[in-house]
Amino acid sequence: MISSPHEKYKQSSVQTSTPGQLVIMLYDGAIRFVKAGLEGISSDDIPKANMNLGKAQTIISELMSTLNYSYDISKSLYALYEYMNYLLIQTNIKKKIETGEEVLGYLQELRETWITVNKLTAGMSLSQEQ
Repeated sequence: MISSPHEKYKQSSVQTSTPGQLVIMLYDGAIRFVKAGLEGISSDDIPKANMNLGKAQTIISELMSTLNYSYDISKSLYALYEYMNYLLIQTNIKKKIETGEEVLGYLQELRETWITVNKLTAGMSLSQEQ
C-alpha cells in the first residue's frame, strides 16, 4: 500500500508517462545508482557500492529487454548496454571508479539523446494534430 504523498506522486508519474519519458526515468535511476555505487567505493562502503551498482545493472538489463529490434539501432544499443553491464561488474569486482565513470558518461549521453528525441516526437505529434 502506498502511504506517503511522494510515493503516490511517483506512482502517478509512472502511470501517466509516455514510453519515452519512462526510458528517461530508467536512465535517471541508473545514473543515480551508479553515482551512489561510486560514492560507496570512494568511501570504502562496500555494501553500498555492491547494492547500488547491482541496481544500476538491473535497470540496464531492463533497458536491454525492452529494445524493439525492428529498428537497426537496437542491435547497437544492446551491445552498448551489454558493455555497460560488463563495466559495472568490473567496477564492482575491482573497485575501479574509472570504469564506473565510463558507464556514467554513456548513461548521461543516452539520457540527453532521449530527451532530444522526446522533444522532437512531441513536436511532430503536435504538428500532425493541427
